[in-house]
Amino acid sequence: MNLQDLIELKAKALGEAEAATDGDALEAVRIEYLARKGLLPKVMQELKNVSPEEKPMFGKTVNELKNELTELIKQKQAGFAGSAGAAGAGFDLSQPGQWQGLGTRHPITQITDRITQIFQTLGFTVADGPDVESVWNNFDALNTPADHPSRDEQDTFYLNNGDLMRCHTSPVQVRYMMEHKPPVRIISPGRCYRRDTPDATHSANFHQVEGLYVDENVSLADLKGTLSYFARELMGPDVKIRFRPHFFPFTEPSVEVDFTCHVCQGKGCRVCKNSGWIEILGAGMVDPNVFQSVGYDSSAVTGFAFGMGIERITMILYGIHDIRNLYENDVRFLSQF
Repeated sequence: MNLQDLIELKAKALGEAEAATDGDALEAVRIEYLARKGLLPKVMQELKNVSPEEKPMFGKTVNELKNELTELIKQKQAGFAGSAGAAGAGFDLSQPGQWQGLGTRHPITQITDRITQIFQTLGFTVADGPDVESVWNNFDALNTPADHPSRDEQDTFYLNNGDLMRCHTSPVQVRYMMEHKPPVRIISPGRCYRRDTPDATHSANFHQVEGLYVDENVSLADLKGTLSYFARELMGPDVKIRFRPHFFPFTEPSVEVDFTCHVCQGKGCRVCKNSGWIEILGAGMVDPNVFQSVGYDSSAVTGFAFGMGIERITMILYGIHDIRNLYENDVRFLSQF
């Protein structure tokens, strides 16, 4: 390429940029001439082949082409942007709207709503309470002794004023009984907090649903009937339940409640560790000391209470192997539900 060819190329490039009518056409000119594989870098490589007499003017013309074309493209781009802004200042009522995809309810919300619906068919109502609780509501009123491990700072989040982040939703039961006389039939879904190290099955915050039924002559048989109905409605008509003796400070007697494994239907598999059973919740008859704390006459009424982790049930029903998936807000995961 000689100097005359370069002068003609410069005129052609500036003319194409000037003639561009939109941003796409202007970008095409930029790519053709200024991109790494465009014409201008190739012209620079030809500089070594130019005669010594033309080389100074050739180099000067190449720089002029680069600078003038770059400046012209910037000016044109600014002009197109200004035009687009002015055009968009008005609103075209005839323009079709843009569809925004609808989200879905979080799996924890779905399971909470399902559990709530089942117990509402049995006459239970929903009660709520604050996440920040007093030590008395969270421990003392629930017959939790002073040396119980859950009262230690390594297990519970205490605040500077002496209150704490509730470690279960049982304080809702205390609050409700102090404000209402028997009969009482409530469930209390909500978020709880414990100083657990996060892993595949543990989290420092989680959700529970607890239930309470207090009336005259409430027995362990009523508890078993209620939980049997709940199990069939939640897991299917063939599920069975099993009570195992346990200990909770606020119930006596206390039981752990297992459902037949949803994967193997009780035959034994890896999920249930070949036992045929999955631990679902804890329950028992309300301890008389709890009734005394809230002003109920334990000689006139009895009651049962139960509690379950919503994340655990969610993971079982949806086959989720890591509890952290429920909190990471990954749309790819949540869109499955």
